[in-house]
Amino acid sequence: MTDLNTLESDVLAQVAGAADLQALDAVRVAAVGKTGSISGLLKTLGAMSPDERKTQGAAINALRDKVAEAIAEKKAALEAAELDARLASETLDLSLPAPYRRKGSVHPTMQTMDEMVAIFAEMGFAVAEGPDIEDDFHNFTALNFPPKHPAREMHDTFFFHPKEDGERMLLRTHTSPVQVRTMVSQKPPIRIIAPGRTYRCDNDATHTPVFHQVEGLVIDKGIHMGHLKWTLETFLARFFETDAVTTQFRPHHFPFTEPSAEMDVQCDRSGGEIKIGQGTSWLEILGCGMVHPNVLRACGIDPDEYQGFAFGMGVDRLGMLKYGMPDLRDMWSSDVRWLSHYGFSAFAAPNPASGLS
Repeated sequence: MTDLNTLESDVLAQVAGAADLQALDAVRVAAVGKTGSISGLLKTLGAMSPDERKTQGAAINALRDKVAEAIAEKKAALEAAELDARLASETLDLSLPAPYRRKGSVHPTMQTMDEMVAIFAEMGFAVAEGPDIEDDFHNFTALNFPPKHPAREMHDTFFFHPKEDGERMLLRTHTSPVQVRTMVSQKPPIRIIAPGRTYRCDNDATHTPVFHQVEGLVIDKGIHMGHLKWTLETFLARFFETDAVTTQFRPHHFPFTEPSAEMDVQCDRSGGEIKIGQGTSWLEILGCGMVHPNVLRACGIDPDEYQGFAFGMGVDRLGMLKYGMPDLRDMWSSDVRWLSHYGFSAFAAPNPASGLS
């Protein structure tokens, strides 16, 4: 028992004299570690008689508990002292201006358009652009619009005042004039998309006077509807980031394509939202068709040698479907709360490698 008292005094003195956490840990290992002095005493209990084991075992365990408690108290004191020293040496000058916080974001329309461009670029399409203010030839005549077509009327199109020669310029009603300009200036094969703003006299929950389109054009030898179908279905699967995209083509009429079709995608309309790739409903999503021979002739391309397909889709409406935006007019309201909710980081540009949205 005298040896236990002496050992207790020595160990507690070493604990009290530990200058830092490292020195304290060395005392712990020397006392209660696997080969420590107190642990060594516990190993001698097996050679004692039952009465001695009962007495000595209780005394040794009591010593171990007392030493462990002293080490825990000393550790807490050393950690508190270390924290106080850090607080005294590491100061923060609160008078300095706060770091700049980025508040801007990419508008969902631009995000959607960037996603579409990234997908079509991966499929080999080049991006073509043209002016927002067009003439009658590029916007109507070259695209096989008849003279009395409704799109040529004032209530559907934003016309400027007539020029001296009687010609009226207009805000383009689609990005199809970019297709015309490309076919006039380039020889086939042609594979382009034409993203940009378009303008029509229209305004409700799903239409605005200014909206965005991405149109596509492919001109080459031997082009047929199968190529068009594969291109559009591949795009929709990549855009909505699901392989479960089912589509259907319905006959339609466009002056600039023949045959023409509206493309529907299968969806689920339950629960107050539209889910692409599931359900039994259908949603019209874009228009398409084979380029009309009259359009090819107007652009100086022989329709007996070259064929092509074209398609057009609304960027804003696709963004609404993908990101659950209920009203198209909110995109133009300049509401900071709406923009912060639906906006995207400018440092995460869509690309096929790291992801789109």
